[in-house]
Amino acid sequence: MTSLTVSGRVAQVLSSYLSDVFGVMGNGNVYFLDAAEKEGLRFTAVRHEGAAIAAADAYYRASGRLAAGTTTYGPGYTNALTALAEAVQAQIPVVLVTGDAPSSGARPWDVDQTAIAAGLGAATFTVTRESAGSITQEAVEYALARRTAVVIAIPYDLAALEAAEEELPVPPAAAAVADDVDGGLGRAAELLAGAKRPLILAGRGAHLAGAGPELRELADRLGALTAGTALALNLLQGEGYLGVAGGFGTDTAAGLMEEADVVLVAGASLSPFTMRFGHLIGPDATVIQIDAAMEPTNPRVDMFVSADAKAAAARILQLLDNAAPSGANASKAWRAEALKRLAEGPCHHPGTTETPDGRLDPRALATALDAVLPERRTVVQDGGHFLGWAPMYWRIPRPQDLVMVGTAYQSIGLGLASAVGASRAVDDGNTLVLAAGDGGFLMGLSDLESLVGAASSAVVVIYNDAAYGAEIHQYGSQGLTEKPMLIPEVDFSGIARAIGAESAIIRTLADLSALTDWIDAGAKGTFVADCRITSSVRAPWMSEWMKAKETTKETVAS
Repeated sequence: MTSLTVSGRVAQVLSSYLSDVFGVMGNGNVYFLDAAEKEGLRFTAVRHEGAAIAAADAYYRASGRLAAGTTTYGPGYTNALTALAEAVQAQIPVVLVTGDAPSSGARPWDVDQTAIAAGLGAATFTVTRESAGSITQEAVEYALARRTAVVIAIPYDLAALEAAEEELPVPPAAAAVADDVDGGLGRAAELLAGAKRPLILAGRGAHLAGAGPELRELADRLGALTAGTALALNLLQGEGYLGVAGGFGTDTAAGLMEEADVVLVAGASLSPFTMRFGHLIGPDATVIQIDAAMEPTNPRVDMFVSADAKAAAARILQLLDNAAPSGANASKAWRAEALKRLAEGPCHHPGTTETPDGRLDPRALATALDAVLPERRTVVQDGGHFLGWAPMYWRIPRPQDLVMVGTAYQSIGLGLASAVGASRAVDDGNTLVLAAGDGGFLMGLSDLESLVGAASSAVVVIYNDAAYGAEIHQYGSQGLTEKPMLIPEVDFSGIARAIGAESAIIRTLADLSALTDWIDAGAKGTFVADCRITSSVRAPWMSEWMKAKETTKETVAS
């Protein structure tokens, strides 16, 4: 049997879990990258270490498959921290393989990487010569079971040494459903059966569990309305689907959700944005939450069941087989009324052709882009004021086709790196579409080159308002100086061409003809659309957030 180094053992174990590694080579991970290549892992080079973990994160969001990021020790590791924090906050299983201080002791330039990771909420698994394989396996299983980011640290002096032979343990089997869980589902079934206005709200947890078919069947059985968080967009699409719950939805849909008397929340954390800062669900509604978490994730939950969303929905369907829902007639009438109100109610504002500064209205731009972009698309959404336009105005058929990054950790600048990871995960024939603001795009600019090299078909839409738009609306509107919030207008089109992409400046909707021509020619490579938008249009979700903050201030003051 051919002996393996410690780095080789780590790569060998990882190869049984994943196929893709993203990163930047350095002293601390050079032996690992050599071993990864020998194991047949596909390495995608990025230009900033933060992109290593962000790309691996987005790869998982777009495909449901694990990926790894890798950096060297010290500055390479610390460069990756914002992306690592985002993965932890967003509950994304991802692995960061990094170099670390020698096992003999720290050098003058080493930092306590384990303590830093712990501060972010990420566990560190430091491999040894004797247990490199089992420790790597333990780390990956931990990440998958807890849906979180982990760090696998390879001490510098061990990286190239021979690893001991190991017999790896068999990964633990999934636990059976407990009796108390089944009892909780029985009560949930009773409440849903008696509901006159039932609502099923699905989140990313339901999508990851593959619970869409069971939840849709349950909704039809009950006559329930359905909705999804932004991360479960269109999972429950069908008759009675209200769209996105929260600030990206319509007022008509929000009004219907508020009327529900029993709400089944499957795999959704009920974040403040989803809950419209406390106004999504009526005060008299009974809220049932089914989630992989161990306890309710929002104080509004009345009944909680810790369970897999797919298995739980299937069990509720079985429990309903014995009796027709007593509230079925009323709920079906409510569904019919809801469909009528949705058809008659206002949709999202279409935008205007005239703005105070003569720049594009982002709503009109989003509508026009939806008509132009290839129908088969995977959308990566960076953080920023513009982040609602894609889920509000673009056709995004499946939850995995919308990768929203930065929202968990409230960051910007991870979009380009995430686009690299998602481009490696998308199905053949899909076009990767990145929506980014000018501020965030400048933060991650080094990885535009990475995207050009990695993507077979990508469109980058830059909402360029020559400002940090969220700050303009939140603080500029209060009279604070806007000088630090402004960005000299950048010619992103010129930068893109220099790096090897095709591009155009979009000042009018007619200028989108350049993008149309590129798509008609086969949509090969990367196209950057530098869209000059107005900062005079405030996104509805931002208005809602600002109102909630003002209400909180008034409550504290009183």
